Amino acid sequence: MPQGYDAMAASWRQDPEGYWRGAAQGIDWSVPPRRIFDAAQDLYGRWFPDARLNLCHNAVDRHVAAGRGAQPALIWDSPVTGSQRLIRYDELQDMTARLAGALAARGVAAGDRVVIYMPMVPEAVVAMLACARLGAVHSVVFGGFAAAELAARIADAAPKAVIAASCGIEPGRVVKYKPLLDAALDLSPHKPATCLILQRDSWRCELRAGRDEDLLEAMRSAGPHPCVEVAATDPLYILYTSGTTGKPKGVLRDTGGYAVALHHSMELLYGLKPGDVSWTASDVGWVVGHSYIVYGPLLAGCTSLVYEGKPVGTPDAGAFWRVCAEHGVTVLFTAPTALRAIKKEDPEGRHLRQHDLSKLEALFLAGERCDPDTVTWAQRLLDRPVIDHWWQTETGWCITGNFRGAGLFPPRPGSGGKPAPGYDVRPLDEAGRPVAPGRSGTLAIRLPLPPGCAPTLFRAEARFREAYLDAFPGWYNTGDAGLIDGDGYVWVMSRTDDIINVAGHRLSTGQMEEVLASHRDVAECAVVGVRDALKGQAPLGLVVLKSGADRDEAELEAELVALVRERIGPVAAFKAARVVPRLPKTRSGKILRATLRKLADGEQPAVPPTIDDPLILDEIGTVLGVR
Repeated sequence: MPQGYDAMAASWRQDPEGYWRGAAQGIDWSVPPRRIFDAAQDLYGRWFPDARLNLCHNAVDRHVAAGRGAQPALIWDSPVTGSQRLIRYDELQDMTARLAGALAARGVAAGDRVVIYMPMVPEAVVAMLACARLGAVHSVVFGGFAAAELAARIADAAPKAVIAASCGIEPGRVVKYKPLLDAALDLSPHKPATCLILQRDSWRCELRAGRDEDLLEAMRSAGPHPCVEVAATDPLYILYTSGTTGKPKGVLRDTGGYAVALHHSMELLYGLKPGDVSWTASDVGWVVGHSYIVYGPLLAGCTSLVYEGKPVGTPDAGAFWRVCAEHGVTVLFTAPTALRAIKKEDPEGRHLRQHDLSKLEALFLAGERCDPDTVTWAQRLLDRPVIDHWWQTETGWCITGNFRGAGLFPPRPGSGGKPAPGYDVRPLDEAGRPVAPGRSGTLAIRLPLPPGCAPTLFRAEARFREAYLDAFPGWYNTGDAGLIDGDGYVWVMSRTDDIINVAGHRLSTGQMEEVLASHRDVAECAVVGVRDALKGQAPLGLVVLKSGADRDEAELEAELVALVRERIGPVAAFKAARVVPRLPKTRSGKILRATLRKLADGEQPAVPPTIDDPLILDEIGTVLGVR
């Protein structure tokens, strides 16, 4: 690998295919790639179009074959249940092969879809790897989603099987997953033939005869299944992310390009080597969990830590530092929200000083822009690199960062670093022209995207074009606004659509608006993301009542919050709704959401020339207490 960021970036720019040919040597191929990139395939070209491999073999079996079967592959730490578990690579191989065998015995084959609806337990990782072993396509749904949202994903993915848990555990309560799954399957027009259920001791559910089976019993009775060779361009998974229409978008990930990009990033970005302990404090339901709880660390031969707990409250604000010290974590990767929660509870770092963090080499942050104060606070307390980096569900790995494997350059708190090799990032104006350094624009990436990025959306190529490619021909539109300074640092400032970022989770305000509008007393509404000191952004609902609806506002707010929780789930973090007399609109009837967002953040937005009635801003400002 070239030494130094500038040399690394120059190497990629001078010979992009040569750069990725070198990175591909870190993967075991059953048919090695002869052709690195085919620009004529699909929407923007495909990587390694003639190669074949199996990702489970690369993540598990090859390490066992190399004599490292006794090395820990997974460490499960669950403070909410008081449990810990260590799983070696040879044990993980057996578990994965047996679950693959159980799925195959129930008719699941290469190309079939499997929905996974599980909390942070080792079996969730095993389920993903078992699908990869068969060449089946998994779609993990975060356990915080309600029945209607789960049903929408089941209907779209049309899985042959579902793997779920009886329940999840939150501090002080049990979240019963199985009733949510039952309700979702009743709602969905697609009915999978098989549901394998992990029965947890905290709550054991009833199984429906003819459809539901005990997961562990199915694994015990199954024979191990070998790895199935697939094309590098075959899909590995579908991961649904919020869409501006309210209908979730199924981001499709290919197998070969993803394997190459993740394996390469483990050393390049995170500076991790085989045997290191990697802890990504996220959830397997999000892209961060897919890439850096499951596939990335295991591809690199690391030990991956699976954590079922919170940054505070399980039991205190020292939870993360306890885990790092107890398990010898080399690199911790979490969301800024988690760090802000710890900072709020323990600003002086008293809990941190109680633990031996000598093995912790770096802290990485992503999922939302991290405010400079939080970065500098963490750097002061930890006295080691704190690295903010920027990426998306669609890209699967970092767009920008600071690269431990190539030698760190000086950080700039508030910036996500500089572009990773493969990403030509530019801020564009409305006409699609790159703007000068220091000027803000829509951040876009020149096509083709590098290996690992989504080639399309599941069964929705036209939607992929419309969402990402049509606005700026020849570019991928990230939907983020920001700038690049004169030294090449990228600064991501906000979204350009109605997706808001709550604690690192991308959520659609349009989807929440659909729920609010369904309330019997609501005539129209708007949801905007407002600044939140802990979560980055929080959704705020502004509702206009129907004529004659004389409601107690606190009672109405409680009803709206409950409705969003029922339809979308607690992950939406919707807790605030205000009644306003009208909504600001353009003369053509478009709600001025950007103006509302600035107003709710306490700013004094300029009055848009297209507004139908400027006085409405003063009325709403009075309701919000900012005028």
